Amino acid sequence: MSKSYSESYKNAGVDITAGYKAVELMKQHIAKTTTAGVMSGIGGFGGLFELDLTGISKPVLVSGTDGVGTKLRLAFLLDKHDTVGIDCVAMCVNDIICCGAKPLFFLDYIACGKNVPTRIAEIVKGVADGCVQAGCALIGGETAEMPGFYPEDEYDLAGYSTGVVDKEKILDNTAVQAGDAVIALPSSGVHSNGFSLVRKVFDVENSKKIFESPAELGGKTIGEALLAPTKIYVKPMLALFDAVKVKAVSHITGGGFYENIPRSIPAGLSVRINKKDVRTLPIFDIIQHTGNIPERDMFNTYNMGVGMCCTVSAADADTAVATLRANGTDAYIMGEIAPGDEGVIIG
Repeated sequence: MSKSYSESYKNAGVDITAGYKAVELMKQHIAKTTTAGVMSGIGGFGGLFELDLTGISKPVLVSGTDGVGTKLRLAFLLDKHDTVGIDCVAMCVNDIICCGAKPLFFLDYIACGKNVPTRIAEIVKGVADGCVQAGCALIGGETAEMPGFYPEDEYDLAGYSTGVVDKEKILDNTAVQAGDAVIALPSSGVHSNGFSLVRKVFDVENSKKIFESPAELGGKTIGEALLAPTKIYVKPMLALFDAVKVKAVSHITGGGFYENIPRSIPAGLSVRINKKDVRTLPIFDIIQHTGNIPERDMFNTYNMGVGMCCTVSAADADTAVATLRANGTDAYIMGEIAPGDEGVIIG
């Protein structure tokens, strides 16, 4: 037990003993993320990870960093803090998997106005849950108590992950060609993007609309549907890489279909999506109708029920869909690669 204590620092608003208690509470969650490469415990100055390069001839490290954004306002309003950590992990590891890399480890950063150990432990529980879903280890993090900078009941959350891929297996979209199939991996909801518009549509600071339960949400409130954690696609995508040749992958985040999907296709090609095949979730219909938002803006802001998509040859499409479904993702074909520079065509 540390003997560190400063009455002066506590009087300034920072209770370092609360930090020690938070670390003790979160250890049980962190322990479940331990993988074979972990070499250090929580509490040191750096997280150590031994890299196993078995079967990898030219290792390339791939890193990603992100936060949860203003979705955190929903967590504050609903006083639910044990799932936003999943969002934080997802936003990083879902980007890494687009390169074909397997995430190895994760670190988080929490900045708060007041360190409430039980709340910090809830946040880290979500981070640990996300790491388990991604198959990576939580090897370190930082909690910064910043009184006067953040309100006492608020915090920010960000994270960072590193993965590895054999250089020869990096996805670079050069094999994509007209006629290839575009496969949709369903989302769990809004994920972690577009929440500035969500907050405006539902006037979350002044209205009680997020506590309403429309019939189409099956008993959930709007707030609960919005707070649903981002789906993590790492394990099904790793299984897919072993089953077929995946030519390109897109993580559908901020900017929706129109910004993200073109990033995975080479110049001279477009993606033609059959709108009737896109399995749009009810929460998106509610957002659109409540905010009177044009359909194109919806597809240019949200994932619309498709959190990730990948491109494979038409001959591999059925195998790809079957593999993803066998690994817990109800995938389906939503379009194809077409000639031309139109980007994304939804019709």
